[in-house]
Amino acid sequence: MANHKSALKRARQSEIRRIRNKSYKTTARNTIKSVRKAVAGNALEQAEEGFVKAVSVLQKTASKGVIHKNKAARQISRLARQVNQLS
Repeated sequence: MANHKSALKRARQSEIRRIRNKSYKTTARNTIKSVRKAVAGNALEQAEEGFVKAVSVLQKTASKGVIHKNKAARQISRLARQVNQLS
């Protein structure tokens, strides 16, 4: 455990950020999963609605620095391909 005052503060900040980032990551994963589930079930309308939400969530997550912007772009691209193959 940290001993210096600044290191103790840094540990507190890191813990708060970890919890916040965990929430963003979980939300992103769940939206991606819902789109993939809709694609697997051939539900075009549901997949398109989920895709719009997933794009928003992924971009927000990337803008906050929780995930890298290229990772968000890659995931959006792959989801778009899957949704477009349905139609």
